[in-house]
Amino acid sequence: MLTALVFVAALAQPDPALLARPTPAQARWHDLEVGMFIHIAPQTWQDSEWDNLGTPLSTINPDKLDTNQWADIAVSMNAKYIVFVAKHEGGFCWWQTDTTDFSIKHSPWREGKGDVLADLAASCKARGLGLGVYLSPQDKKHAVGVGGKAKDPAKQAEYEQVFRTQLTELLTRYGDMMEVWFDGSLVFDVGDILMAHAPNAVVFQGPQASIRWVGNEDGHAPYPAWNAVKFGAKKWGDYTAADGDPSGDRWLPNECDARIRATWFWRTDNENTLKTLPQLMEMYDKSVGRGAVLLLNNTPDRTGLIPEADARRSAEFGAEIRRQFETPVADSSGKGPEVRATFSTRATIDRAVTMEDTTHGERVRAYVLEGLVDGDWKPLATGTAIGHKRIDRFPPIEVEGIRLRVTEAVGEPIIRRLAAFRAPEPAR
Repeated sequence: MLTALVFVAALAQPDPALLARPTPAQARWHDLEVGMFIHIAPQTWQDSEWDNLGTPLSTINPDKLDTNQWADIAVSMNAKYIVFVAKHEGGFCWWQTDTTDFSIKHSPWREGKGDVLADLAASCKARGLGLGVYLSPQDKKHAVGVGGKAKDPAKQAEYEQVFRTQLTELLTRYGDMMEVWFDGSLVFDVGDILMAHAPNAVVFQGPQASIRWVGNEDGHAPYPAWNAVKFGAKKWGDYTAADGDPSGDRWLPNECDARIRATWFWRTDNENTLKTLPQLMEMYDKSVGRGAVLLLNNTPDRTGLIPEADARRSAEFGAEIRRQFETPVADSSGKGPEVRATFSTRATIDRAVTMEDTTHGERVRAYVLEGLVDGDWKPLATGTAIGHKRIDRFPPIEVEGIRLRVTEAVGEPIIRRLAAFRAPEPAR
């Protein structure tokens, strides 16, 4: 009878060949792990998060704007890509668009001939950074609400053509885009444009979504944050981390968008809200360390430069990531229910990084991390999801090696990395 029960249980196991898997574009994006968001708009001149359409274009003249500074800050904070808000909900456009007079073309900045996207594309290319673009479907200047729904139905088709032209401009003039943001999703389809001009980009929200909003703006993913979802559970493009399902049939990883200050846009009264280094590292652990990607916002001021305090904090953040995770005590990989990393000599560790090879699906469902102490394996941490990356922290312990025991999985676990760390003391 016992043999029969075991056989039935084996039959009930999901087929690993049927697990959701990332596309090559999703897998490349996931490996970037940290990106930088950049918000600047008329709100920057209004001390506001929402454009009241009351700022004269004659006042929008960020005369020190330097996309090289932005890109250098991205590199310093360990970001591998930048997503620029080319048009926020008010409708103001930072490139030389042919669709509206509410744009940088009609401002005094560089006598109306400036193009932030062109500058930023060049800065990113020079530094090996990916470039992404945020194009708001909402557009107050055109009396269009969330998702791109016109308040006057008779003007819906007209706005859709405006939006399609804007998207085409952005995707054809500035080189390859690796991410496209449709904040608030889309009520109409632009799949033909994305397929023609950005086939290798990941898409945030909308009918063609290939990544999803985590569900908050705190830079925190829940745990576990499964990468798969079930198609049809809700409108595509509206999924959040709460919809993760390890048995889901579509791969839709989480992006955690978050702010280095309390607001998305620079304000005269928010410098004291700049996050501390411990707050940023907590954010890192709860986003990248839970298998998501962190998109951390920096906000240029009215000169067009990111403030010095923000630049310093960004650099401190990147330096701390490198200090803690650049040099492992031991590093390994393997397949099967147990993977070990042995040390050349006893060493003290206090954190471990585990990664699955998710190109074969997210297979691990439960695991135990253990350290070898005087010949005995001692538990250090337990968990469920590993996915792209899992960071486990534990009290410092001197060990001779570590091992990962996968106690529940779908198919054979494929562990891309098992690494142990103890960071050097910070410089004083």
